[in-house]
Amino acid sequence: MSRRRVVITGMGCITPLGHSVPEYWDNLMAGASGISRTELFDARTFPSTFSAQVKGFDLQQHIGPVGLHETAGRNTRFGLAAAKQAWEQSGLHRFEQLDPRRVGVYLGAGEGSLDFQIFVDSIVATWQPELRQIDTVRWAKIALETMDAMREHEQGPHMPSAHIAAQFNARGPNFNCLTACAASTQATGEATMIIRRGDADVMITGGCHSMIHPFGVTGFNRLTALSTRNDSPQTASRPFDATRDGFVLGEGGSMVILEELEHARARGAEILAEVIGYGSTADSYRITDIDPQGAGGALAMEFAIRDAGIAKSEVHYICAHGTSTTENDRTETMAVKSCFGELAPKIPVTSPKSMLGHLIAAAGVTELIACVMAIRTGTIPPTKNLNHPDPECDLDYVPNTPRKADVRVAVNNSFGFGGQNDTVILRRFEG
Repeated sequence: MSRRRVVITGMGCITPLGHSVPEYWDNLMAGASGISRTELFDARTFPSTFSAQVKGFDLQQHIGPVGLHETAGRNTRFGLAAAKQAWEQSGLHRFEQLDPRRVGVYLGAGEGSLDFQIFVDSIVATWQPELRQIDTVRWAKIALETMDAMREHEQGPHMPSAHIAAQFNARGPNFNCLTACAASTQATGEATMIIRRGDADVMITGGCHSMIHPFGVTGFNRLTALSTRNDSPQTASRPFDATRDGFVLGEGGSMVILEELEHARARGAEILAEVIGYGSTADSYRITDIDPQGAGGALAMEFAIRDAGIAKSEVHYICAHGTSTTENDRTETMAVKSCFGELAPKIPVTSPKSMLGHLIAAAGVTELIACVMAIRTGTIPPTKNLNHPDPECDLDYVPNTPRKADVRVAVNNSFGFGGQNDTVILRRFEG
């Protein structure tokens, strides 16, 4: 029995580089930066005072009256807008025979933003310095008076998938995974498997996340994972560069419509690319560090290549996780070498995070869209700010300028804190 084939028929994104796929792609090609001083909160006293923010966004401009999404969090709003773009590009909004029971949602979405000011105010108001503890009875009273039940509820990482299912009447399988920076790549891979095994014909998949708030920035600063290049925010994300000092925290949401091939053909949909491979592994090494030899990342690529049924020589482009941390970039380089051997130096490897920042749970699918665009336009996006090559990062990273190339097969890597590794492989659709 032949395997059900899975194709992409729609894409959408809300990112620091643009509020649509064409705008995002044009800015990647132009080498633009979505990084600037943090405006979402006062970050002047933080080690990192800059981030990659989504600016000028209004959900109503994308979906019309907000209605049942009135209480939706910032991350969910990004996801809703991106899903609307993808849904309309796919043409599913015009397909009257669509069975909602065969339409599912699988997201790699992050938690909603904490109601930080109210939370902190309640703690300060009930702190007992002489006892060095909170008066919990008084705290509960203040919390009940000041906290909004729906805003607290919207903090759950499952809420974006609930909102999207409601918006598009998707009554089939509904999942969310939050495997850190690998989440939306894992969601895309798992959604592909759902269609392959026949549990759905259409999956809305992707991710949305915003951690640009005091708790999010504090956590990553304490991990020493963020760049502190406050004098030059737009050049701070430097994947594979010898002077890199950490990643730049970003936010956004991106979605793709996955569809079973014959279902897409039957309604005359335009097919943007085919999903042919998925691999997922764990480092099983340490919670805050990746396996220094890149074994987990290499194995995820091996699994995805085997799943795709292709030779390694058929891979024309690798969209790297490429965070701009010392550990990730060196280790990912080793993983690519381990997987591809003597072919590794011949395969272009680039990191959109050099311009986009790191969108955490939304990063993988946003970069997967770049893979689709590379396949469709015959152009590989560059790795920006790569001016001082690291001797330990010695692959072809396409520094600073886009490159024309015949990209028929693209590999998208996402590696998350905790040792989660996910790889999705796309191929140009040729019937």
